[in-house]
Amino acid sequence: MTAIPSPTQAVWHLGPFPIRAYALLMLLAVLVGIWVTRRRWVARGGDPGVVEDIAIWAVPLGLVGARIYHVATDWQQYFGPGDDPLRAFAIWEGGISIWGAVAGGAVGAWLACRRRGIALRDFADAVAPGIALGQAIARWGNWFNQELYGGPTTLPWALEIDPAHRPPGMESTATYHPTFLYESLWNLGVAGFVIWAERRFRLDRGRTFALYAAAYSAGRAWIEWLRIDPAPHVLGLRLNNWTALLVCTAAVAYLVAAGKTAPADR
Repeated sequence: MTAIPSPTQAVWHLGPFPIRAYALLMLLAVLVGIWVTRRRWVARGGDPGVVEDIAIWAVPLGLVGARIYHVATDWQQYFGPGDDPLRAFAIWEGGISIWGAVAGGAVGAWLACRRRGIALRDFADAVAPGIALGQAIARWGNWFNQELYGGPTTLPWALEIDPAHRPPGMESTATYHPTFLYESLWNLGVAGFVIWAERRFRLDRGRTFALYAAAYSAGRAWIEWLRIDPAPHVLGLRLNNWTALLVCTAAVAYLVAAGKTAPADR
């Protein structure tokens, strides 16, 4: 049976300092996102230095938001009986969320845009494809960590998981759905689709970002459905499924509302 092998190592040590594959991929994702956004912002006639200025605010607050969302939705890991609440700050142990990252990054971008006198929705349109590309890159960190995979499968592209990383009770099952790969490919498609649609339909005033949010959330909903890692459930669905559905609905509503008020000739 063919299968995708998992990396045998996810952390390297430079003296006493651990170098984590996930951290390197996140750094690469941020740099690619900034590079893509800078090119798009300059093409719109914007100041090339604005993107880096906004990133100084958006990236740290995005990281904070990513951690807050994770801790808030998986609070039992940190505040249950016998747990150490201080572990909520141990971000190096893993545990971040794209939903919180986008929300925190949006707050940072709004603060920076306000200081520079820039409309947030215009900057959001420029950054949308870069976020999708960054997500496509960062998802490979899950591959290195052998985490957040889907249910068992024998498909040719199944992912091999080492026994130490398999779910309890499934130690004899070796291959699973590579949800990291599904989401990475989906995000690449979202980036291309958003760029095409923006040009084809002349999207502006936040509609490009709304299209990204709707397309990403739609894909995340079905990918989340495949995952088997522990997660809080609400009314039978994983919490992240509800988040994806709510974000997708809100994004589509914005697209429709903004489209009705868009000038007919631009």
